[in-house]
Amino acid sequence: MSEGADKESKTEEATEKKVRDTIEKGKLPVSKEISIFASFIAILVFATFFAQGNITQLGWFLGIFLEKPEAWPLANAQDVIELYRVVFLQIAKLLGTMMVLLVVAGVAASVLQNMPQFVAERIRPQASRISLAKGWSRMFGVQGFVEFLKSLGKLGFVVLVLIFTLKGEYRDLLAGMITHPTAFVLTVRSILIHILVSIVVVMGVIATADLVWSRFHWRQELKMTKQEVKDELKQSEGDPIIKSRLRSLGRDRARRRMMAAVPKATLVIANPTHYSIALKYVRDEDQAPVVLAKGQDLVALKIREIAEEHNIPIFEDVALARSMYKQVSVDNVIPTKFYQAVAELIRIVYSNKARKVVS
Repeated sequence: MSEGADKESKTEEATEKKVRDTIEKGKLPVSKEISIFASFIAILVFATFFAQGNITQLGWFLGIFLEKPEAWPLANAQDVIELYRVVFLQIAKLLGTMMVLLVVAGVAASVLQNMPQFVAERIRPQASRISLAKGWSRMFGVQGFVEFLKSLGKLGFVVLVLIFTLKGEYRDLLAGMITHPTAFVLTVRSILIHILVSIVVVMGVIATADLVWSRFHWRQELKMTKQEVKDELKQSEGDPIIKSRLRSLGRDRARRRMMAAVPKATLVIANPTHYSIALKYVRDEDQAPVVLAKGQDLVALKIREIAEEHNIPIFEDVALARSMYKQVSVDNVIPTKFYQAVAELIRIVYSNKARKVVS
């Protein structure tokens, strides 16, 4: 009941991260019918283009073997071994090409569905693979039921193909039995090609449907609940509470560095309590006034307090302070539009310093 409810709650499409993680674990959609379809194509190719010469040779060998058994003495174990060797070589010649085609077809079917990759997770021992409960669910679940229906359909199809094909070809098959072995084998090859063509056509339909189903089922299995999507978002982007705390700590550190730089200021422009901007300008060092600190409300008052403690001149200019606060940034020079206004204030600062020195 809980498993059904859990599946019903998985209403969200899988995220790119989950799809990527699933692929990296080697859990990819695979259609077994594509491999079977490729195998039948390989057998059909062999029967059509390669089998005739090999079958002719095998028929010629069988003719000699059956018509002249005295040519194969079996007086001792060595004779038996020699007979087995000859028979094995003849059969190997016939089946060798077909085995190569089957291997190539199997590899091609696998590669065309998914690019091969080594995944250690797939070979790691897991208790779920020997679990009776998991095995039962795989056998009698939706996927197991679909596989059972496909097996029944394929079995029924093979039986029907054999019935209809042999029904039309049985006279040729009976006639071939009383001909030379080579002719009989070629008759069997012709009937086999007819059967294989029918099988390949229908298996193509089954394989296409199974390929679509396997990918659809894979996507359905990857679906996520709303909570899983939220949790993954937190993991990928970080917990909002932690991120907020980190931003707060960053602002605090920046504010402390800013306040530590205020004693180096040449002057402070204020409004008179809402905004404060601390500027530094040394004639032989700075090309233009540099913003050491800026703040609003409580921070602005703190900047003024530090400036007063270090006897830094404070100029109250409501319009200038408000305008500069919005357009300047800490540790950068002021925009050129403020050069003239700030230069006047700096001139006053240096003039006051000069008077103090003279007095």
